[in-house]
Amino acid sequence: MADREFRAVDLAAERGDRRLFEHLDFTLSPGQLLQVSGRNGCGKTSLLRILSGLSRPAAGQVYWGDEPVQSIDGGTGSCLGYLGHPNALKEDLTAEENILIAGGLAGGRPSHEAVLSMLASLGLAGYEDLPVRFLSQGQKRRVALARLLLQAKPLLILDEPYAALDVQVIDVLRSAIEAHLSRKGMIVITTHQVVDIDGDCHNLRLG
Repeated sequence: MADREFRAVDLAAERGDRRLFEHLDFTLSPGQLLQVSGRNGCGKTSLLRILSGLSRPAAGQVYWGDEPVQSIDGGTGSCLGYLGHPNALKEDLTAEENILIAGGLAGGRPSHEAVLSMLASLGLAGYEDLPVRFLSQGQKRRVALARLLLQAKPLLILDEPYAALDVQVIDVLRSAIEAHLSRKGMIVITTHQVVDIDGDCHNLRLG
């Protein structure tokens, strides 16, 4: 899936006048997962927003291959998918509509059948045509995950993806992560839960 490395070089981040981290370096190769850990407030979410191009670092640079992420043709959305704490769903649209519209904007609109299959695998069969505002927080999180997984980007950046998920859905997500890695995709993830992933996994601890 991916043929380029994803690199952070001498990164630093600040919140107000406080330095969260500095001199941070890593290289992620196709087929690898990086799990970012650390206490609350150490900068995990700030790091993921920098890696996804949503925030600027206080110092350093992030590269997709040899190219700074800010300079990628088509923007960062052409190579990566990001799931933060907010689910970023349109409450008046159905689960399927949210996924189809997001896919169209990302340049890879999934088929109706693919959407139904993904939602069913995440325990949302029968909820496809229900406006998202009627779903629970856990169900909304699953819609957001389905949207991300169906975009099939080389790099997935996931901030606490297991939050509000039950054990069965966590198993489905773990299988999806392992399948992505087996296709030479890359993943950066933060999580407070210990979920064993079968693949080439590495750890980065902040703070």
